[in-house]
Amino acid sequence: MNVQEPKATTDVLQVRGLKVDFHTYAGDVKALDGVELIVKKGELLGLVGESGCGKTVTALSIMGLLPPNAEVLEGEVLLSGVDLLKMSKEEMRKTRLKDVAIVFQDPLTYLNPVLTVGSQIEEIIDSQPNLFTSAVVKSRLKEIAAAEAEGRGGPELTTEKKRLQSVAGKWESLGGQDRGRLTRNYIFAIMREVRLPEPEKVFRSFPFELSGGMRQRVMISMALVKRPKLLLADEMTTALDVTVQAQILQLIRELRSEIDASVVLITHDLAVVAEVCDRVAVMYAGNIVEVAEVGELFRNPLHPYTQGLLASVPRVDSSAIEYPSIKGSVPNLIFPPTGCRFHPRCPKAFDKCPQVKPRLLEVTPGHLVACLLYGE
Repeated sequence: MNVQEPKATTDVLQVRGLKVDFHTYAGDVKALDGVELIVKKGELLGLVGESGCGKTVTALSIMGLLPPNAEVLEGEVLLSGVDLLKMSKEEMRKTRLKDVAIVFQDPLTYLNPVLTVGSQIEEIIDSQPNLFTSAVVKSRLKEIAAAEAEGRGGPELTTEKKRLQSVAGKWESLGGQDRGRLTRNYIFAIMREVRLPEPEKVFRSFPFELSGGMRQRVMISMALVKRPKLLLADEMTTALDVTVQAQILQLIRELRSEIDASVVLITHDLAVVAEVCDRVAVMYAGNIVEVAEVGELFRNPLHPYTQGLLASVPRVDSSAIEYPSIKGSVPNLIFPPTGCRFHPRCPKAFDKCPQVKPRLLEVTPGHLVACLLYGE
């Protein structure tokens, strides 16, 4: 197994020039056309765009979960400086177990209906237990310390504390009963972190016995068990009602700080982005067309597509009955437009737009845009 030397970087994720095609009976779908994306340590980045623009394909490329008919033509996906695209299947499997996690839109689709929730979370730890020994033991030691601080300590806890401190990160050092008990304690602690009521009861429940919001919290628990460096949340609140959606988003914002992870929130809802994200990347037809801090993007959108998106959002302080829409329709990515893929729908297009593909350029500090109206 070849272990790659990480490239020096302060960014958690760097996607460079990522091109992905899907081979179909109708032709090759050019889904991603040189995606450029950076996720900084500890930030919550929103990835927005209309359906079919490539948001989920980008996430699946990062996770190494593209379907068999997909082909990565070129590009790099660097996680802490290591290119995930060059990893073997086994290396990528371990990376998904430890460093990067994803939460999908519909939890009922991704949870096994005939297994209890607890057994499905335990399976993650059992698949590579040595990767989790430190976290499992640390969680129990934290519980013991809390009990001692509250005056609930005793000889048994003191003995257990000394035994766990001597484990030295080796799963085999724990007895069979200890392993099961510590694993369950760790899972219960994660469930409490995501505000699941009665963790022991949820642990024994089947997915169909839980509400939509609880199932989504279970999916987040499965991701957080790993304590990942990067969490991808793909339309994770779309199927939830407004109240539960707000709770989940608040939870993600709080957990981002607690677990010191970077989060990519994939959505088509600009209101969600405005509420919780630090920066936002706007995607159109397989390209990132604009990146900026959230406040800056909403105050000063530069790309005509971003301007069209924001103009079409209903406003509380407006009495307008109709809102402007972006003319035309999403392009067929088997035969995508030449040059800038947005030019057939762009009100500001000029003769150079069909001929030259714009690069993502920094127009003002931290504000990047891929449009020939700026530079080039």
